[in-house]
Amino acid sequence: MSPDTRGPVVSRETAVGSEARLSWLLAGVAGMVGAVAFLHSAGYFVTFMTGNTERAVLEWFTVSSEQKIAGAGAVAAITLLIAFIAGVTAASFCRRRFWRNHPHGPTVLTTAGLLLAAAIDFLYDGFAYSEVRFVPIVIITFSIGALNTSFIKNGEVSVPLSYVTGTLVKLGQGIERHATGGGTVYDWLGYALLYAGFLGGAAVGGVVASVFTGPQVILATGILCGITTLVTFFHSDRAALLG
Repeated sequence: MSPDTRGPVVSRETAVGSEARLSWLLAGVAGMVGAVAFLHSAGYFVTFMTGNTERAVLEWFTVSSEQKIAGAGAVAAITLLIAFIAGVTAASFCRRRFWRNHPHGPTVLTTAGLLLAAAIDFLYDGFAYSEVRFVPIVIITFSIGALNTSFIKNGEVSVPLSYVTGTLVKLGQGIERHATGGGTVYDWLGYALLYAGFLGGAAVGGVVASVFTGPQVILATGILCGITTLVTFFHSDRAALLG
């Protein structure tokens, strides 16, 4: 008889507890940042590393009317991949060395990155230019990488906020466990709400991107992320610092 490989039943606290609710908010931040970066740039992905990986390979083989040099888009994709990994690495180092009592310190790094990206874009093009340049996009990608280290258990990321593919895989697994009697609604509800958080953030990003121009939209997003940083502090970091 083959062993049961359906996985452990997810508890209510894990699925919809205070930590889970905070993850929905931060997933919304990731969705919002990804949306505004995509809509106000030349179609760069700051959250979709699967897409950047495929672009890094496939664009060596394509030459379009707008892109005369094969591989130009691939270099950009590789740069974004490196920036994302650098953000994860930097935030992980800071968590290990400086943020042991500050569980969601990465949101501070994300906010700082967004504000720096906005400042650089203002210096490049002024206040009213329509698009965000590539250098700020690289900084934003670094910031998203940092944001993904917000939730750590046993030294590993427990909730990858911008990894929507993985969220949907876990959602499908949870639905199967619940439907076949091997689990409960909490096996999939938390992942559904995490996905909804990302979708809601993308919708907010779409609204912000329709109201503001390129440099302005990154500043607005940085301010919203800063507000989220305050929420994370009063939600859990304050208790950790005092306790």
